[in-house]
Amino acid sequence: MKLEHIGIAVKSLGFSDELFAKLLGQPSYKQESVEREGVITSFYSIGESKIELLEASKKESPISKFIEKKGEGIHHLAFGVENILEEVVRLKKEGFEFISEEPKEGADNKLVVFLHPKSTNGVLVELCQEKP
Repeated sequence: MKLEHIGIAVKSLGFSDELFAKLLGQPSYKQESVEREGVITSFYSIGESKIELLEASKKESPISKFIEKKGEGIHHLAFGVENILEEVVRLKKEGFEFISEEPKEGADNKLVVFLHPKSTNGVLVELCQEKP
């Protein structure tokens, strides 16, 4: 398992992309819309890990609700795994709760599942695996 990326909820991808490009000294390498989740993402490579900026594309999206409740900021930590199905089984045995145990397509060519924050000290944790 490795830290794959840190997800950051933002109000304006245009403003935040400009800010992070200046901060990191490089442009985003990819922007992508994930219609099912109602988000537009922008990715930055940082060594072995990434930063994912997330802007809501729908009022009812999880990112829109997050920003409404907590404001902009860190939304989730994502850990890259070799076999997402094995990790779901392993972590369930360890007592972790999932928002959904069935992997679904995420951004950046990944299969993803999310652990419920109530079982991870209030932190939304994403597991992600490269799509085969």
